[in-house]
Amino acid sequence: MTWQPDFDIHPEVARAQTPPPSFYRSDAAFAAVRDAVFARQWHWLCDAAAAPRAGHAAPQVLLPGLLDEPVLLLRDPGGTLRAFSNVCTHRGRLLVDAPLALEAGPAPIRCPYHGRRFACDGRMHFMPGFEGVLDFPSPTDHLPALGLHEWAGQLFVALPGAAPRADTLAPTLEAIAPRLSGLYPVPLADFVPDPARSRDFAFDAHWALYVDNYLEGLHIPFVHPGLTGTLDWMQYRYELWPRANLQIGLAAPGEPAFEPGADSPEYGQRIAAYYFWLFPNLMLNFYPWGLSLNVALPVSPSRTRVLFRGFVADAALAGQPAGGAGGALDAVEQEDQAAVLGVQRGLASRLARRGRYSARHESGTHQFHRLLLQALHDVGR
Repeated sequence: MTWQPDFDIHPEVARAQTPPPSFYRSDAAFAAVRDAVFARQWHWLCDAAAAPRAGHAAPQVLLPGLLDEPVLLLRDPGGTLRAFSNVCTHRGRLLVDAPLALEAGPAPIRCPYHGRRFACDGRMHFMPGFEGVLDFPSPTDHLPALGLHEWAGQLFVALPGAAPRADTLAPTLEAIAPRLSGLYPVPLADFVPDPARSRDFAFDAHWALYVDNYLEGLHIPFVHPGLTGTLDWMQYRYELWPRANLQIGLAAPGEPAFEPGADSPEYGQRIAAYYFWLFPNLMLNFYPWGLSLNVALPVSPSRTRVLFRGFVADAALAGQPAGGAGGALDAVEQEDQAAVLGVQRGLASRLARRGRYSARHESGTHQFHRLLLQALHDVGR
């Protein structure tokens, strides 16, 4: 039987209590969230620059360590990019183990196990030794297609049969670009991947604790002494969007900042950073130099990986000594992890209880918890 939460979270943040400590410790709750949330959402897969060029295919793994779903990215000779299951529909062998050039002919993908062939649209085209097999081929012999969406040079995918709420991805992403209009010298899609700003972290705490921490600025003056000097913490602001939210950090005097134009809600203010979060685990952090894209990857109730991927918009700013809210990101990350690890240990206490939310600073965290509960309750409906 699927695990169901035995608690609720009041819709009014000023009245609500946080999830009980048991939620962050339970293997059953972790598995339920994996199936009810992560298997039914759109997810960032990779930047478009890493996708195969025309006439090529490459394997990817969706949410390694959690879903571990093999994905095949394929760009046909005409340039159309598609995403399929990378599993042969005959006996389940992985179709593509490494990037490759497509073979010539109408069915360029060939399973290395028994030779089953697939066309660029995923249809099973040929299978040796299947003469006389009845009702063959059937729709189940074709490769399942994944939803694929490209935005601002980033690729997102959704598994077949994802819940209808997954369709909220495109409207959410499309609402981001206007907020950043005129702030960069190039369009978002032309940001350049920067390997020097890309790294992976792993630590022994629940993934949701990491997201909890990301979604509130209340901890900044207590956890981030360096960041506190670059942000006007008292004017930190929050906006709740459907299945997403935005945190706006105003820059301290003399620090690097955006200066939005007259058509912006932030006109006349100096903005240190725009922090966008998309349910459940994607963070898009826009600084004057460019974008830091972060993904929290659950591994277990007490283990998380975080991917950092950097994309530069202004090479001149990116080349300057570290400064502003987007400067010492490694130091900020280590401080965040130390805080989250302390919570993980604290929630193991027999005396740990449900907490309360700061109505001013923790509305995003409250929204996140409500969305998790909604997804869990929606399973089977």
